[in-house]
Amino acid sequence: MKALELIIKKREGQSLSVEEINFLISKYDKGLIPDYQIAAFLMAVYFQGLNSKETAALTAALAESGEMLDLSPLGKLVADKHSSGGVGDKTTLVLAPLVAAAGVPVAKVSGRGLGFTGGTVDKLESIPGFSAELPLERFIELVKDNNLAIMAQTERMTPADKKLYALRDVTGTVENISLIAASIMSKKIAAGAGAILLDVKTGQGSFMKTREEAFHLAETMFRIGKEMGRKIISVVTDMNQPLGFAVGNALEVKEAISILKGEGPPDAEKLCIILGGYLLALADKVRNPEEGQAELRKLLDNGAALEKFKQMISSQGGNVQCVDDFSLLPQAKYIEVIKAPKAGYIREIDTKRVGKAAATLGAGRSYKEEEIDPSVGILLKQKVGDEVLEGDILAHIHGNKEDLLQTACKDLLNAFTISDEKPEELPLVYGVVPPFPC
Repeated sequence: MKALELIIKKREGQSLSVEEINFLISKYDKGLIPDYQIAAFLMAVYFQGLNSKETAALTAALAESGEMLDLSPLGKLVADKHSSGGVGDKTTLVLAPLVAAAGVPVAKVSGRGLGFTGGTVDKLESIPGFSAELPLERFIELVKDNNLAIMAQTERMTPADKKLYALRDVTGTVENISLIAASIMSKKIAAGAGAILLDVKTGQGSFMKTREEAFHLAETMFRIGKEMGRKIISVVTDMNQPLGFAVGNALEVKEAISILKGEGPPDAEKLCIILGGYLLALADKVRNPEEGQAELRKLLDNGAALEKFKQMISSQGGNVQCVDDFSLLPQAKYIEVIKAPKAGYIREIDTKRVGKAAATLGAGRSYKEEEIDPSVGILLKQKVGDEVLEGDILAHIHGNKEDLLQTACKDLLNAFTISDEKPEELPLVYGVVPPFPC
């Protein structure tokens, strides 16, 4: 078997076998196939695509290139959740303790953020003392004892995916649904969960700009999961405005805690309940998503989900007192406000521009090794459809460097469009793949 033959085969639109895909990934991971040949293979895939069996084979090869978690000793179906990313997306911080409080073990292996804001791990590590760097044995032990643990992905997990993604990034082959789906799902498969909920964002603040792209990705990942024996559901959700009000790591932790206390923004709370209902149904804890939503609402109202969050923070070394005293979380030195230049209705909030403003402040990374500032970010005061008067506050900007703060203020002001007519309300959820029950 030779790499050149397989490149030509895919270039001509033919299907590759499981053995052929395993050969390419295994040899490349070991340094036995050069970058230029895999780059040619990726370009062939970009134009010719992969069928469902090829995509599943690529996913398996990437997952099996490194360490894979075995959660079977827990003796229960373990749940996991993945978001394709968005601005102000703090759903995991609420959803994971909610589902765990309902009796379904949640074992989440999460990456660090790259782009607008930090990832789930970055947000949690803004809590003093919290550690997401866990030995696998300790991670599994915490899931067994508490029904919940969140850890950072280790360097030993999916190493071939890391190499492949770095190459895709410099060869113009990132935007291929099969390659995106295989990359995401390889990490979920390696993490070992049996029930996986995928939150696929769509809109200007997400990677999938159109609903068609989002549903294509959702369907592709569902087929991969089914092919690999996982229970899986994809929910396509809106990212045409930030989720909730907070954008930035410590600010999002505060907002997530507020949601767990029943005091958070309605859109973020509602989405967490909807997603959690699907996950409980997927894990056979309830008969249908609606029953799951009702159960989660009780756990939110009676404080059980908040207690589960506290338990996770304490078990992973974090200062649990910050849950009741936000002053213990990182605080920015300066806070500026931007105000509405005229009266009217918020017609649009340019989500991508909000994200870039947060990144300018230091809330996100432009490269993997870059340090983030957990204290900075944006706290919006308005949502799409809200009516404002001239001079009303649109947002508070939290920063530590005056020059970056002023740049972010200018960018953020341009993110708001105010019109005379009230716009249509944006939906939270566009659809589910497959339609439940699945």
